[in-house]
Parts: sequence; C-alpha cells; structure tokens
Amino acid sequence: MLPFHALYHFCEEVKAEYERVNVDLDTGEHKSPAHLARNPFGQVPAFQDGDLVLFESRAIGRYVLRKFKSSDVDLLHGSSLEESAMVDVWLEVEAQQYDTAIFPIFFQVMVVPRFFGGVPDEKVMEESLEKLGKVLDVYEARLSQTKYLAGDFFSFADLSHFPITHFAIKFPQVAPLFEARPHVKAWWESLASRPAFKKVAAQLPQF
Repeated sequence: MLPFHALYHFCEEVKAEYERVNVDLDTGEHKSPAHLARNPFGQVPAFQDGDLVLFESRAIGRYVLRKFKSSDVDLLHGSSLEESAMVDVWLEVEAQQYDTAIFPIFFQVMVVPRFFGGVPDEKVMEESLEKLGKVLDVYEARLSQTKYLAGDFFSFADLSHFPITHFAIKFPQVAPLFEARPHVKAWWESLASRPAFKKVAAQLPQF
C-alpha cells in the first residue's frame, strides 16, 4: 500500500500539473459518501483526471507516467520490452516483498500511537524487521550489479519505494538495515537527491 503522497511524487517526476485535495483522516472524511464515490474502499488516495476517477496508488502511478511520458522521461520504459519487463518485475518485488515487510513497521511506529493511542507490537516489529533484512539482502545483491533496481536507469520500480521509505528510514529500528548494506544505502541516497523527491519531502509532515 503506497501512501497518498506517492501521487505527488509521480506528478513531480514528469512535471505534470495537479491540484492537491486533502482528506481529513482524523475526522473520518475518507469514509464519507463523497469520498467513497471516489474510492469505494474508503481509503486514500483517489485521483481524478476529467471524467476518469482512479484509486490504488500503483494504478494511478502507471496512468500518470503513461500520460505524461516524453522522449526523455519514460519511467515505465515502454519502448523497450526487456526494460519494461524488468520494471514490472521490481514493481512486483516492491509490492509483494518490500512493502509487506516495511509497511507493518511503518504502521506500528507511526499509525498505532497516533490513531489508536497504543504502543508498537514487539512481535510484529521483530518479525517484520527480520523479513525486511532478508529482502534488503536481495536488493544489495541486485544493486551491486546495477545502479537502480530494473537496470542502470531510474524507473517507476525505484520511485514506488519513496513514500513509506521516506518515513521508515528515519526509524532507529530501520536505519541500521540500510546503513549495513552499502549498495542499498547508495541507491537510497541517489533517490533522495532527486529534485522531485526533495520537493515532495519538504511538503510532508515531520514526525
């Protein structure tokens, strides 16, 4: 599950104009009839372009990147069958392996205290950190061979890691996992240095 601010990053990377509409989660606005008409699961994000309404971040990302691709900005690499296939592979890795490991950590550290007034479940944290470490071992091996995940080119596969990692890498439990893997660390630092990354990150709340 990619957080809502992933959409801003997609748009910034391809320099697409967009209007940001905030949904107040604290008051349950995401469960209102108006928002349910945009996202029937009562979650964020939702996206509208003319009469087209989309939900699910990765689907929205693909739409934005397809619509606004150019000769020098094609983050799906659709002109190359092999490159686009590698982008698809690492997007699946992000969704099925990386996200399933790091999102529970994000949820326990950020969501549980803020929205439920609780404390992180140590068992969930331990299991998720162990899983994340194993995933990052695979990333380290891959990134020792290529600059980015899909190859020696930046793509949606890299971009999709930004939303949660931007927060989670600041957690004292997560940061050492990146620090211990030099190629993963260099990859993340390369992503964090991108102008679009910096612009979106500056607009996000600080926790």
